[in-house]
Amino acid sequence: MQPTVYVVDDDKLARESLEWLIDSVGLPVITFESCQAFLGYYNRNLTGCLVLDVRMPDISGMDLHAKLKQQNCTLPVIIMTGHADVDMAVRAMKAGVYDFIEKPYNDSLMLERIQSAIAFDLDNRKAQERINSVKERLSTLTPREQEVLHYVLKSTANKVIAAELGISIKTVELHRSNLMSKMKASSVTELVRLALITGLD
Repeated sequence: MQPTVYVVDDDKLARESLEWLIDSVGLPVITFESCQAFLGYYNRNLTGCLVLDVRMPDISGMDLHAKLKQQNCTLPVIIMTGHADVDMAVRAMKAGVYDFIEKPYNDSLMLERIQSAIAFDLDNRKAQERINSVKERLSTLTPREQEVLHYVLKSTANKVIAAELGISIKTVELHRSNLMSKMKASSVTELVRLALITGLD
């Protein structure tokens, strides 16, 4: 899906102004007049970033962000408000908001933050794809290969693995060879790196 900027603001003029600004640099943009309208449109495959006004009649921008987090939404969120204060900014950043911008905003700064958020989203998705790929490889290992893998990650010698599992050294070597092949790892160092990517101890 093409990265898109999703704008949620109940102020029609503000919404149209931001839409024009984003469109002027060739970025796809979709606007919504309420948080409820965006929630009705949202799905986990959306890519790009979300620009939210804080004060809206149905659901506030901060509340929408909280609801999206509960749904494991990974879209970077930029909060904008004409009623900013330090406490609100701190709360927003602690809640995981990507950025916080006060109205009236500088057009160049807004575009810079939006493009930064889109790049951040792209990097995150690439990293997640890599994690998913490694997890898929892990899932192809047999239970015995998984056991051997845990020993290999602890730098345990083959003869010790054989003794611990009650199998021959040759069988250990075979399992090691198979798991290295399935994991597409050319060395133990690379195997360790792949394990770390998935959070495997």
